[in-house]
Amino acid sequence: MALKYKYNTKTLSYEKIERKFKDRILKILAYATTGAIFASLFIALSYSVFDSPKEKILKQENQQLQLQYQLLNKRLDQITEVVGDIQNRDDNIYRIIFEAEPIPDNIRKAGFGGANRYKNLEGFKSSEVVIETSEKLDQITKQLYIQSKSFDEVYDLAKRKEDMLASLPSIMPIANKDLTRMSSGYGMRTHPILKIPLMHYGQDFTAKTGIEMYATGNGVIKSIRRSNRGFGNHIVIDHGYGYETLYAHLSKFNVKKGQKIKRGEIIGFVGNTGRSTAPHLHYEVHKNGKKINPINFYYNDLSPAQYEEMIKLSSAPIQSFD
Repeated sequence: MALKYKYNTKTLSYEKIERKFKDRILKILAYATTGAIFASLFIALSYSVFDSPKEKILKQENQQLQLQYQLLNKRLDQITEVVGDIQNRDDNIYRIIFEAEPIPDNIRKAGFGGANRYKNLEGFKSSEVVIETSEKLDQITKQLYIQSKSFDEVYDLAKRKEDMLASLPSIMPIANKDLTRMSSGYGMRTHPILKIPLMHYGQDFTAKTGIEMYATGNGVIKSIRRSNRGFGNHIVIDHGYGYETLYAHLSKFNVKKGQKIKRGEIIGFVGNTGRSTAPHLHYEVHKNGKKINPINFYYNDLSPAQYEEMIKLSSAPIQSFD
């Protein structure tokens, strides 16, 4: 170590500086502290401006994840469009075919109630895109669940459709060859006895007494009544699915109450009982308790030309037979 001297102005001579061990230690610590401070400042400045290798890797991974979430969001948007198309077909095609009510939008697209489901995803740099993706995924999952239940219902309806089609009143109650002529149809008609306009809620088929009369769809004989008034001897068949048919003014019955019957089975014979002016069958179709025009239910029996001719004849403002 080099010796150091200092000039003494009093003695006008140089004197050797004697360094104590303590002073040396303090000086070394001062240098070390200064160096550490500068090193820390340099490192802090470097890390604030330049990324460490680990930070670079993490940032690359974060960017990749954000890109993946963006792509996932686009895929979810596409899936949402497909689900929307399926829901539209379900409501406006499948459920209409099987006479089921559409599922309301407030059920299909209802949100999730309760506390914030995504609170644990908040507070991060990518929270917005992650929460948005999670919400879309949850919404699609719920819609698919509801749609799955809807298809289960449609499937059950489809299995019942064959029975339903067999039960609908879709033929004429009297064979076309046995008809004398087609008389009064559904609508306002002049009553043959009262001679005033009254609503005629059925279709009159004129035929000879004793002509066979057929069930127009599968069902159960709901009631059989003998009477000299009103409908006279008449039968009511319950076809299920809200449909009933009435056959009035019969001469004889061929079934019993509670009996199951098939479409086309003979249930009775044309007559002139009750308030009737000539042998004929008064036939009605009821849906959910409401009387509807029977002309819409002969599609299994008539050609388009015959059907058009029947509509023309039954719509004529002639006098009814009952």
